[in-house]
Amino acid sequence: MSIFRWWKSFLDRASARRKSSEGTLENFQDRIDVRFNDVALLRQALTHRSYLGANGNDLSTSNERMEFLGDSVLELVVNEYLYGHFPEHQEGDLTKMKSLLVSRNILSDQARVMELGQFLFLSEAESDSGGRQRPSILADAFEAVIGAIYLDQGMEAARRFLEPRLLVDAPGILSDRKFTNYKSVLQEYVQAEFKTYPRYRVSSQSGPDHRKIFTVDVSVRGKKLGEGRGSNKKRAEQSAARDAIESLKVPTNAPDTLHQPSSA
Repeated sequence: MSIFRWWKSFLDRASARRKSSEGTLENFQDRIDVRFNDVALLRQALTHRSYLGANGNDLSTSNERMEFLGDSVLELVVNEYLYGHFPEHQEGDLTKMKSLLVSRNILSDQARVMELGQFLFLSEAESDSGGRQRPSILADAFEAVIGAIYLDQGMEAARRFLEPRLLVDAPGILSDRKFTNYKSVLQEYVQAEFKTYPRYRVSSQSGPDHRKIFTVDVSVRGKKLGEGRGSNKKRAEQSAARDAIESLKVPTNAPDTLHQPSSA
C-alpha cells in the first residue's frame, strides 16, 4: 500500500470515528432531554479511562475528575431534598438515607434505566468483558454526567436532571427492605449491646469458579448468630447479617421509620 493510500485510509477511519462519536453524543442528549452548550463536557463524562488508554490518549481527560465533581453535586441535591421532605428525622437518620440514595446499586440501576451503558466510550476489551453493564462503571458515569450538566448549565439544571431519575423514586427506595444495609444495622446493634463487633467467616464454598456459592457465618464473642449464602462474599455476609437480625428481632428502620415524606 502506498503512503498516499495508507494516509487516505487513516483519514477515512478517523472521519468515521468522529461521525460515530457525534452521533452518540447527539442521541444521548435526546435520551436525557438535555442540550449541552459545550458538548465536549458531555463527551468527557461518557469517556472511560479504558477508551483513552486503548487509543494512546491522556488519561486525565477521562470521566474520573468529572465523576468527583458530580458526586458532590449529587450529595448536595439529595441532602437538600431529604432536609426539606423529612423534617422529623435527625442527622443520623438523614445520613443513612442519603447513603442509600447515592449508593452504587441505586445509581447503577438508574443508569440502566437510561441505557447509559450503550453510550459510553469504552475500549473494545472493556466492552467485550461486560463493561457496559458493570455497576461501578455505570454509577461512576451517572455521577460524571451530573458533573457535566453542572459545569455546562449550573445547579438548577443538575437538580432538574435528578428529579425524575432519582428524587421521585426516593420514598419507595427508602421504604424498600431489599435496599437495607443489614451489615450496618447489625454492627450498630452489636456495638450498642455487646461493645464489640460481629465477625464474619466463610464456612464453605461450592460450585464451579464462575458460579460459586459462598456460605458465611456471623458470630459475636464466639456465638453464631446467623448464616447466609450468596454468589460472592459480600452478598453472603449481607444474608448472614439479615438472618442474625431476624433471629435477634432487631429493628431495621425500614419500612416503618423511613416512610413517605411529609408535604413540606
